[in-house]
Amino acid sequence: MSGEERRGREREMGKAETNEGHLHEVKEGKGNVWLWLYTGSVLLGLLLIYAYRASHLPAAGEKGRWAWIAVFAAELWFGFHWFISLSVRWSPLYRFPFRDRLSQRFEGKLPGVDIFIFTADPVIEPPTMVINTVLSVLAYDYPPEKLTIYLSDDGCSIFTFYALLEASNFAKLWIPFCKKFNVHPMAPSVFFSKLSVPLDDPGFSEWKAMEKLYRDMESRIDAAVKVGEISEEIKTQHEGFSEWCSTTTTKDHQAIVKILIDGRDQNARDSVGHSLPTVVYVAREKRQKYHHNFKAGAVNALLRVSAEISNGPIILILDCDMLVNTSESIRDALCFFMDEERGQEIAFVQFPQTFENITKNDLYASSLKALQWVEFHGMDGQGGPVFTGTCCFHRRECLNGKKYSKANKIELKGERPKIQEASTRNLEERAKALATCTYEEKTQWGKEMGLIYGCPVEDVITGFSIQCRGWKSAYVNPEREAFLGRAPSTLSQALVQHKRWSEGDLQIFLSKYCPIIYGYGKTKFGLQMCYSMYCFWAVNSIPTLTYVTIPSICLLNSVPLYPSVYSFWFIPFVFVIAITTAFSLWESLSRVITLQWWWNEQRMWLYKRTTSYLFALVDTFLMLLGITNSTFVITPKVADEETSKRYEQEIMEFGITSPMFTILTTLAMLNLFCLVGGIKRLMMGEEDGALVSHFLQFLLCGSLVLINLPIYIAAFVRNDRGSIQASTTISAVAIASLAYFLPVF
Repeated sequence: MSGEERRGREREMGKAETNEGHLHEVKEGKGNVWLWLYTGSVLLGLLLIYAYRASHLPAAGEKGRWAWIAVFAAELWFGFHWFISLSVRWSPLYRFPFRDRLSQRFEGKLPGVDIFIFTADPVIEPPTMVINTVLSVLAYDYPPEKLTIYLSDDGCSIFTFYALLEASNFAKLWIPFCKKFNVHPMAPSVFFSKLSVPLDDPGFSEWKAMEKLYRDMESRIDAAVKVGEISEEIKTQHEGFSEWCSTTTTKDHQAIVKILIDGRDQNARDSVGHSLPTVVYVAREKRQKYHHNFKAGAVNALLRVSAEISNGPIILILDCDMLVNTSESIRDALCFFMDEERGQEIAFVQFPQTFENITKNDLYASSLKALQWVEFHGMDGQGGPVFTGTCCFHRRECLNGKKYSKANKIELKGERPKIQEASTRNLEERAKALATCTYEEKTQWGKEMGLIYGCPVEDVITGFSIQCRGWKSAYVNPEREAFLGRAPSTLSQALVQHKRWSEGDLQIFLSKYCPIIYGYGKTKFGLQMCYSMYCFWAVNSIPTLTYVTIPSICLLNSVPLYPSVYSFWFIPFVFVIAITTAFSLWESLSRVITLQWWWNEQRMWLYKRTTSYLFALVDTFLMLLGITNSTFVITPKVADEETSKRYEQEIMEFGITSPMFTILTTLAMLNLFCLVGGIKRLMMGEEDGALVSHFLQFLLCGSLVLINLPIYIAAFVRNDRGSIQASTTISAVAIASLAYFLPVF
């Protein structure tokens, strides 16, 4: 019986859909009853809090009236943001691919896959790191004749080109080695640094020989970078070096397209005689008078260049630091795209970004566990997760602007690359014309085609526009991480990264792509709420700053902002605090996260809201006023030895002078002064019943002091290079001291 006949018979018999025959399984999350109980109880508590605020508002002219109003406004906002954040918990979906079924049905018909890897700065993103990502994707368990790797070098670095050339030669040995020993992760730098082979292992000598070959290659690349030039002897190895001259700069150069491994060349074989995937180096043209549109421009250039060379119907987008950790992720993604019933509406498959350098307790909360384990699964139930810019497989036609239609099914044919149709030199010249600055003029690139321009988070806005064209996305979180990257190893890197994300999300809300307006009638309302939750990250800075300053200052000045312990109104405040904290702890600890890990997440939640989100909010409005322009900040992927050591020891890194650190230190000092002042007044008996009437303010202020312990240690105890600068500490103490003289408005 054919699949169609079986499905028709099931419909006739009124049977529910089963997973039999599907290439992936979809399971709905459980526990909605508990979620609704939690939601209802917190909502009731919030309404009682709002009733208290409204009914006990100080009279006009009374001390603390404006402080009361400010805190009330902050609580209203927190309630609103909490409510829209529930959308990611309504109906989570969990997906599980069946690779065995894919192999049984489509092994000989697998589609071509083009892998895009992006780098932009050879200093922040060293060539040795970039080629480790390239080598990891070359070792994928996939037919090599259907695999093409493109390295987009927006820095147009001759050292990156040289590193890729070295990697292309090393791959002839590395790919067979990976398959023989089932190497995971497939990046040699990580594999050899984290795994060792016993002396009595039969493969000991082979492992050590391969490690030496890799270390020798790494040394050659690092030596060339250190010297600052490529020797004439090396330049004779490939004619591509002639593309660089004395006038070539990062921001001013012609388009460069070089096919380093031609997968259709009979001579392109690894050490055991198997064919190799195709490898292409691309540096799109850049000129001073043309805006290059950051990573979005690089993606769009690769879309056109790859269409000319290989035209794979499936595209994997990777950042240059995201290593492949399992050889099966391509097949996992294809289980979603090639499912005869469920796959036709899926435009992209998002994998989580995971990191190999996360500390034991995730010092900077970089792993984003709530996003990976809760929010993206919840978005999948509303229509699909966001496109995060990396670790994501796309249908090429969807990126090119195609609208979804049930009537038009997309066939993922195993198209063969076009390399065979023309000489390599001719292909390179044709592809160069597609990567010029002027090619996109008077076209829909950056608007209706490719990634959308004009936003720091072009990936998110592009994913949403694809969903608004009728497509859905899927989220798969395999037991073994599919990709491993490098998380920020300093506090400044982490905060700058979140500033870019929150700034871009706010710009989306203020643009024509506002989820509530642009998505109206095109996507589920739940999905619009999910996107809005991220769009309001930056706005959270104002109510958070209100809540971490005003109650503490009022405590110092003996102005109560919360009900007495003996009041009925005390109950809803304590209840909401207790149940939301318990819910957060449950979500974290149920996923094998340590208590210290959860505490670090709370600290970073505070730090991001009071710095990253604040600067994102200010910069967005300055941009809207035409005072500044949108920028794209690359997060550094490396750190010096001392910084790395402190990071591994989970010692928070400050070290530099930064406005963000001034704000954090000032807030920490303010709450310390206010807590000490409040305790002093309590101990000296200056006010009867002070603890009873100010209990919640003591609790809030004390919690902020505890969460800021790393700042006090970095300011007054530590003397290493990662401590807080003396000038920052002095400024913070001076500003915080003004709290003694501030009127309680």
